[in-house]
Amino acid sequence: MPAARATKPTSTQKNWLKRGLTQPGGKLPLFDEQGKQVSAKTIQACIDRGWAEPWFANPLKPDWLVCKITDDGRSVIKD
Repeated sequence: MPAARATKPTSTQKNWLKRGLTQPGGKLPLFDEQGKQVSAKTIQACIDRGWAEPWFANPLKPDWLVCKITDDGRSVIKD
């Protein structure tokens, strides 16, 4: 069983992943709706489970993980 299916996302993870559905290329936001930076723990947990993947390095802010939603991420938020 793939890791994405073995664990369900938390509501925070699910909300973050859903925001990638409407963005070009599935880009996931760095900030939430209130302008607060998305937790690195949330981002890393989604990467570890295969729901998100790093997209490219941000040369201006190398510590920020610019990610996109994966097919597994799309599947897990539909459940």
